[in-house]
Amino acid sequence: MAQLSLKKIEKVYPNGFKAVHGVDLEVRDGEFMVFVGPSGCAKSTLLRMIAGLETISGGELRIGEQRVNELAPKQRGIAMVFQNYALYPHMKVYDNLAFGLKLAGTPKAELDQRVRHAAQLLEMEHLLDRYPKQLSGGQAQRVAVGRAIVKKPEVFLFDEPLSNLDAKLRAAMRVRLTELHRTLREAGQPATTIYVTHDQVEAMTMGERICVLKEGVIQQVDTPTALYDRPANAFVASFIGSPEMNIHDATLQSQGAGLAIAIGGQVLPVPEAKAAKLKSSQGAAIKFGLRPEHVSSLPRPGSVEVPSTLRFMEHMGSEVFVHFDIGTVPMTARVPADQLGGLGEKTRGAAHAFWLQLNQAHLFDAASGANLLL
Repeated sequence: MAQLSLKKIEKVYPNGFKAVHGVDLEVRDGEFMVFVGPSGCAKSTLLRMIAGLETISGGELRIGEQRVNELAPKQRGIAMVFQNYALYPHMKVYDNLAFGLKLAGTPKAELDQRVRHAAQLLEMEHLLDRYPKQLSGGQAQRVAVGRAIVKKPEVFLFDEPLSNLDAKLRAAMRVRLTELHRTLREAGQPATTIYVTHDQVEAMTMGERICVLKEGVIQQVDTPTALYDRPANAFVASFIGSPEMNIHDATLQSQGAGLAIAIGGQVLPVPEAKAAKLKSSQGAAIKFGLRPEHVSSLPRPGSVEVPSTLRFMEHMGSEVFVHFDIGTVPMTARVPADQLGGLGEKTRGAAHAFWLQLNQAHLFDAASGANLLL
């Protein structure tokens, strides 16, 4: 049993700075949980508190049924993989993998079996006789992961382990680590995993659930799909998704028997299904949010035509990110390359009409940022 339970966890430094504010979180047994947020949001601090590398100022941390606040790292049943790999340069890969087991007095036959099993899982049997200086970045990272696997921990902790790799290798390692977690679970060796990253693409592609943090406070914990489709607030909405959601100040006003959004000199009708949830916010300052894929160059169900002025386009291959202005409000559209039509021939400053799919819009409270439609 390796469920993690965090109850009112706090971190206060000697100078009085409070980095973590009463975090409550349950990480399920065998789950792959990702902590994500901008630099300085305390995600690594929280991970280090779980590992025992940072003291807990308040609250209770349990691994399984055991309170571990006062336990040393080696007593917690965890294995941690760092950003810098931390391999012993004078030892071959085999000895790097075996070092912790040797210190623990593991019998030689069992040690050898564990090392070779980890090497097989990570497809690095051919690297066992090499020294760290003979490895690529991706190979060194696999050794660091292998060193964690041989310990057979109840909990894996990853602190931005792929940030030193190039984009192509990082994508390959994302797949490898995700498959490794599933392979161990299917083999009857489930390990609860917490993975820290500032990269929302890593979070979305790897996490079974994601914990979004801001300034030491949890903003939302949910599946990648739920975070994307139903963000709890404007911060989550802007942080999850690439390119990020268009979010701008607007006003909610009456329009006949319904409601409308005033933004950039345009008045956009609120779909009836959404208006029913917004009656109490009529006349209020809000934030209007719409993802780039819900801005199109062609009419779509629930869409409204708006005039715009083109700024520039980013050609990404199968799709194009089109940047334009509605009045003084900047917007981005995510348009399939084969649907550009005449738009592809237009230049900066040209007029063009876009279609906003308002049935996909999000509306947030201007002060708190809370999603008014949830």
